[in-house]
Amino acid sequence: MRVTRSVIPNLFTLANLFCGFAAIVAAVEHRPLDAALFILGSGVFDMLDGIVARITHSTSEFGVELDSLCDAVSFGVAPGMLLYVEFFSAWHQWGLLLASLPALAGVLRLARFNVQLTSMEDKLYFRGMPIPAGAFTIVSYIVFWYLPLERGLAPMGLHLPATIVPWLTTAVTVLTAGAMVSTIKYDNLPRPSMRSIRQRPVVFLVFLGGIAASAITAGTAVFPFMMLYMIGGAIRHAVLAFSAARADADDTLEEPDADPFEL
Repeated sequence: MRVTRSVIPNLFTLANLFCGFAAIVAAVEHRPLDAALFILGSGVFDMLDGIVARITHSTSEFGVELDSLCDAVSFGVAPGMLLYVEFFSAWHQWGLLLASLPALAGVLRLARFNVQLTSMEDKLYFRGMPIPAGAFTIVSYIVFWYLPLERGLAPMGLHLPATIVPWLTTAVTVLTAGAMVSTIKYDNLPRPSMRSIRQRPVVFLVFLGGIAASAITAGTAVFPFMMLYMIGGAIRHAVLAFSAARADADDTLEEPDADPFEL
């Protein structure tokens, strides 16, 4: 076996997979907080493997495929298992189907990304919400909203009736899965560099504000921020699509006949 420098980022990718596996085990053992921490660890290693690959100039198609396989477990299967154990298991077959949606949508999202990949460079936008963002949406909802609501607490001072919790959980699951398989353009995570800040200053400030709010609220603001990311991307996509449709309609209008009396 020939050892190359690509081994280094691949080790970070495999650490991502290990954390995903550990998250599944923790979910099955009814340890949701531990499962959430392991999924967060997967996110850290998922970010580091790309950074290390660029630093060592060892990006490759093999690394992309390995990354996708590991992401499918860590950000697809693990959050789905957490959903099933904590809530959907009581719904039997329907619960099994609904809990599997993040994994099914995430795998489809990754396959589409790999097929459409044309460059190893960082993209400013993704087609469909990235699977790590989908995982963080679901995990942040379960840990900071669903579990406190089940205990009668009020996240961020919002007192929600118990009857709305099943509907809210189902809506979060379905919307997250739908966002991943959609063609909506979502911003990539901005890099902490001057070039990235100059390219997209507003996006950088929004992400920075989200991180600050999450830290101040001890994580409770993560879920609202992820929903803002999801819904904001959809609204922007709709506005741009409407503007493009109007521009196309204006282009197809017939030009008025020239005035024969005008020189």
